[in-house]
Amino acid sequence: MKTNNYIARGEGADRFEKLPISIYEKPADAVKAVAQEIAELIRTKATKNEQCVLGLATGSSPIKLYQELVRMHKEEGLSFRNVVTFNLDEYLPMPKESDQSYHYFMHHHLFNHIDIDPANIHIPDGTLHKEQIEEFCRNYEKAIEAAGGLDIQILGIGRTGHIGFNEPGSSLSSSTRMIYLNDLTIKDAAGDFGGIDKVPARAITMGVGTIMKARKIILMAWGEKKAPIIKATVEGSISDAVPATFLQLHPNAQFVIDEKAAENLTRVNLPWLVSKVEWNDKLIRKAVIWLCQKVGKPILKVENKDYIENGMTDLVKTFGSANKVNIQVFNDLQHTITGWPGGKPNADDSTRPERATPYPKRILIFSPHPDDDVISMGGTFARLVEQGHEVHVAYQTSGSIAVLDDYLYQQMDIACAFTELGGGNIQKMEEVFAQIKEDIQTKQEEKAEASNLLKYKAALRRAEARAADRYLGVPEERVHFLNLPFYETGTVKKNPLCQTDVDIIVKLLREVQPHQIYAAGDLADPHGTHGVCLDAILRAYNIVDEDDWFKKCNTWWYRGAWMEWEIEKVDMAVPISPAELAIKRKSIYRHGSQNNGPAFPGDDPREFWQRAEDRNRNTADIYNRLGMAEYEAMEVFAKYIHKHGDTL
Repeated sequence: MKTNNYIARGEGADRFEKLPISIYEKPADAVKAVAQEIAELIRTKATKNEQCVLGLATGSSPIKLYQELVRMHKEEGLSFRNVVTFNLDEYLPMPKESDQSYHYFMHHHLFNHIDIDPANIHIPDGTLHKEQIEEFCRNYEKAIEAAGGLDIQILGIGRTGHIGFNEPGSSLSSSTRMIYLNDLTIKDAAGDFGGIDKVPARAITMGVGTIMKARKIILMAWGEKKAPIIKATVEGSISDAVPATFLQLHPNAQFVIDEKAAENLTRVNLPWLVSKVEWNDKLIRKAVIWLCQKVGKPILKVENKDYIENGMTDLVKTFGSANKVNIQVFNDLQHTITGWPGGKPNADDSTRPERATPYPKRILIFSPHPDDDVISMGGTFARLVEQGHEVHVAYQTSGSIAVLDDYLYQQMDIACAFTELGGGNIQKMEEVFAQIKEDIQTKQEEKAEASNLLKYKAALRRAEARAADRYLGVPEERVHFLNLPFYETGTVKKNPLCQTDVDIIVKLLREVQPHQIYAAGDLADPHGTHGVCLDAILRAYNIVDEDDWFKKCNTWWYRGAWMEWEIEKVDMAVPISPAELAIKRKSIYRHGSQNNGPAFPGDDPREFWQRAEDRNRNTADIYNRLGMAEYEAMEVFAKYIHKHGDTL
């Protein structure tokens, strides 16, 4: 299971890793290897006139795998006539026709596109009554045994460490059964259901014992969100507190993950503790920051003995002394700090993150939703405008589904009140509002929202974005609402990215021809809106790659509302004063629909402005503890080096 993009394990990893892991640069590379292994087994079984029995998973991780299997069926003639499938789980209660059902998921992503016999498809039934569940689960186990057992079981992994829906506390011997979902699992599913209160609390799942009987297990995981649980599963002790650790006992289990999901593994995160490494500037910075935080010292106070006692003797030998290492890293980190994110005119820029010329610059800020720009880089945004640059803002999606119905009601009532006070003719407005209110009252949660309703929600978010931009000093003609089609489905489930989405971005890029671009490089969820918006930008870059203006354009990635760049990855750090932090907060306030309980808050109970300020202050505190100047807050960015052909 290797391709050219497979990252070798290396010596010493087995000191930490208790399961075999294949790490790939991108999920697309990984799923090709997994799909090839499945295809080879299907074909081998077919030549022997045998059935191939597959255990299948749902969720975001296996989608690309199913896409590849469908491609192999259509383009390479891979037949599934001899395949029998058993799915891991299903929500309870859950109608089969619901968009959130795993019955729908499997048919939508796989079964409707291949030649599998419908009689060979087995998915737990989410429509069962309580008294039917126990017998169904017994029969599900018998059906797996009657088919000859699972040849390959595909797994994802939840942040609780669940496999299937076997939540913490599940036993090694557990079989197919009903289970209550963990709070974190429910929170993670909230985005798919349009709110936590809409997620079912129960599910039917294969047991850990059922999974462990499979002859081969392949667990797949993508993205930074999965990194902590992958480390806990692979390097931790076996415990029912993390059910996935039971896989350490399986004789033929394989983890297939991407670089982002591997980030917390010791061999990736702290490679100098695993084996001899080839040091580069970023790795040296990472190692020294880790050491400073471990021994509780600023960079210039770390001593030889600190390096030696923490497995970093090699680094001291390379430089000759701890002092020489410290000075290099101190200067390296110091040079990331700038009060001139657009470049300081008429200044020596040899050690500055951004070049001095041209000045002023044309700057384009991409924002996946209509508030990500101010949440993630509101202070830098304000600084760029203040320093005289021509700042453009492009909102990639409307964000319409993130407006609560009650908030829209409130705004309509306010509009009516102002119209009445002004003595205007409100008859037409009242007719429109009456229709919208009827749409809200009659809409069905499992269906797409009415286009009329979404139109007004999108208009509301545009008004909020304009208010924030106006407050920051950006004229309306420099505010661009792209409304990328992939997003406009009216539900939390989005369409795949298409060429039309990319063409919209290409058109804007060539119109503005920016000298500097800021965009959300947040890959915590590569299947979420931020990930798709980033992919659209990267694909657009591949088209404008040879444009003269693009060759002179710098791109800076910011992170979203959920997490911040690690200090070792920072290329530019912009200090934010108390006054600028207040400006940032007020610009976030302009997005009223996302304050006081947004539709999709995630698992962080704080308001967006609170998350942003705490994150920015924490970054400044880390710089301060490393020996840098003390600032109120900091926004940080990573510089992007374009490589033709980049996609997620």
